[in-house]
Amino acid sequence: MKNDLSKFLTRLIPKPSIVDRYLFMELLIPFLFGMGLFTSLGIAIGTLFDLVRKVTESGLSLTVALQILSLKMPEFIVLAFPMSILLATLMAYSRLASDSELIALRSIGLSPYRLLVPSIILSLMVTGVTFFFSDYVAPQATQQAKQILADALKKDQPAFVEDNIIYPEYRKITLENGRDQTVLTRLFYAEKFDGQQMQGLTILDRSQPGVNQIVTSQSAMWNLDSNSWDFYNGTIYLIAPDGSYRNIVRFQHQKLDLPRAPLDIAKGKQNPAEMSIAEAKEYLRIVKLSKNEPRARKVEVRIQEKYALPFVCIVFGLIGSAIGLKPQNNNKATSFGICIILIFSYYLLSFIASSMGIWGIISPVVSAWLPNTLGIIAGTVLLVQTAK
Repeated sequence: MKNDLSKFLTRLIPKPSIVDRYLFMELLIPFLFGMGLFTSLGIAIGTLFDLVRKVTESGLSLTVALQILSLKMPEFIVLAFPMSILLATLMAYSRLASDSELIALRSIGLSPYRLLVPSIILSLMVTGVTFFFSDYVAPQATQQAKQILADALKKDQPAFVEDNIIYPEYRKITLENGRDQTVLTRLFYAEKFDGQQMQGLTILDRSQPGVNQIVTSQSAMWNLDSNSWDFYNGTIYLIAPDGSYRNIVRFQHQKLDLPRAPLDIAKGKQNPAEMSIAEAKEYLRIVKLSKNEPRARKVEVRIQEKYALPFVCIVFGLIGSAIGLKPQNNNKATSFGICIILIFSYYLLSFIASSMGIWGIISPVVSAWLPNTLGIIAGTVLLVQTAK
């Protein structure tokens, strides 16, 4: 039985040939070089200089600065993945072409489409890793880096004051007649937010069937480590179904597992690019409740861009392979120059499409996926021309 299963899997997923393994290793080495290069450049330009200034001028300790630098690294690794794929395909296939190895491979019957397979496999693998880093690793690391920096610099002065924060939560229930109805499950109200603490809170909680409670508290803070709220100096009123008080609990400190959404509302200008897709979707729902259409459209564009970003690896892999497979004698410096031009052109197109989506000229889906679509078309045309 096991032998039959192994034979079936072998037929379904053939083992890579010697040529496939050779090409894959040729791609892997410049890819790793590109990851180190582009990640280092991104960190140096985007974070390192600012941290050095804070160390010298604001008294930030070197240990904390290094910790923040390491937490900011995933943000730049996400951007380095597609650029490294482009550099790897350009350098690997251009070297093979300049050394006449592509001619030798094509002479034994391997078409450019067949030679493209290792780069597509590598691109698909990196696409999955990019999505994981973009949606799970980078947002949490960025939020933690901001918190550590704020604590280290002792930013006790509030950046702003926001009054009357209201956040309603709803859910759908099915009535006896089969109709769906939207009902209020939780109402969060705070009199003031000073940049760190919520003050004068009242929460009406109807999330549990048969149990209603009202929570009042002098202040509350969001705990980043436990992803919950710390409430201070308050009272919990448990209310029976008939409207009478069932129990009263007073507390000095109480952790409550409530959504982070009220904090996002209070801060107002959250950056969806630094959120996971689930967090961005929740934030979009909050923005829509506030009837802020321009902001909602911008968040929708950013969410679609989060879906589209990992697939840039496939686009760059196709374009880089199609250019590299052409019979030419490009050296490493030329390949790097072509890589920079293509990256600049692609992200310029992405910026234009993103702006059009935010302005409402095109839909958020089109604005996010248009550069990828045009890139796939361009790469396919180049590959067909190379194969002739």
